[in-house]
Amino acid sequence: MNRKLALLVLAQGLFLTNNICFMAINGLVGLALAPRSWMATLPICAYVAGGALMARMVGRHQLRFGRKRGFQIGLLVAFASCAVALWSVLHQQFWGVVIATLVAGYYTAGAALYRFAATEIVAPDKREAAISWVLGGGCLGAVLGPWLASTSKNLLVAPFAGAYLLLMGVALAGLVLISLIDFPALTRPAPGAGGRPGAELLRQPIFMVALAASALGYGVMNLLMAATPIAMGQCGLPFADAGMVLQWHVLGMFVPSFFTGPLIKRVGVLPVMSAGVLLNLGCVVFALSGQDRDHFLGALLLLGVGWNFLYIGGTTLFTQAYRPEEKTRAQGLLDTGVYATMTLTSFSSGALVTAGGWQWMNWASLVPIALCAAALAGLAVYQRRSC
Repeated sequence: MNRKLALLVLAQGLFLTNNICFMAINGLVGLALAPRSWMATLPICAYVAGGALMARMVGRHQLRFGRKRGFQIGLLVAFASCAVALWSVLHQQFWGVVIATLVAGYYTAGAALYRFAATEIVAPDKREAAISWVLGGGCLGAVLGPWLASTSKNLLVAPFAGAYLLLMGVALAGLVLISLIDFPALTRPAPGAGGRPGAELLRQPIFMVALAASALGYGVMNLLMAATPIAMGQCGLPFADAGMVLQWHVLGMFVPSFFTGPLIKRVGVLPVMSAGVLLNLGCVVFALSGQDRDHFLGALLLLGVGWNFLYIGGTTLFTQAYRPEEKTRAQGLLDTGVYATMTLTSFSSGALVTAGGWQWMNWASLVPIALCAAALAGLAVYQRRSC
């Protein structure tokens, strides 16, 4: 831990405060304003779709302007998008909320690179620990995000409008933190030596499995988390219970970060990622066994820990798949895949939970869990044959 890393951990915490609050309120705001109930999660879908559309643009901007300036631009976008969302909710404009969250995707695509920036401000042998510490900063978001969503519900005339106002302050606080960090310059490719093309990077087995684990792990997590407030409401549970479940879910996502890095160094990245798949499977089993508060709580807690193992493991595996001059291109490709998967699951989430219900959606999540398990098994066999 050093001063730069500590500030980046705090910036990650504020990013997750924004993320978790968006996930907690945008589905309910959409349900209140959307012309059709199946469109309820479109604001969440637009948020992650914006990340997918802008991930490669963010990578180019960071290479051009540097880490600090790129992150600052993202935080200014976060401030502006929350202002537009605030105006839209106050004026009952559903499509205004969708547009605001789509634009906010630039911020989420940029802040997703905090974990890679962390590896650049520590010694090379501390990369796993740095990734874990930065993602562990999400514990701050686990506390602040649901609390902010709950306490601001009736702050202004329109329900949840006050949350967007408070998130504008969160963006400004993040801007101050990032301005205090000096990042090393990114390696610019020499003329005519820009590294391998994207298609060649994607064909690497390590790249493919890192992408599959990160994207599918995030996709399952997003599918179930985005629908949780709506599903709990369908079951007659109060929003306070939904906020508490999301809080424990996010703690499950980020508290393990403090030991996931050392665990990977001790037992290897593939065993840790395999444990993440098993925890996701346990989430589905728990969710299918009941629909009271405790079943939602247990399922989402297992889901959070499973995501942590898959995402940190996938990120660690991914750092082996590119050369220094290919960094921003490779990171853009990875996050484009992650956000594209999240876009699909965000859109599917609203349709599945309103049309088929919570249990049917959990059955559907077994498909990406099985695909992720198959990808890990395939890489294990490939590495064994290469030895």
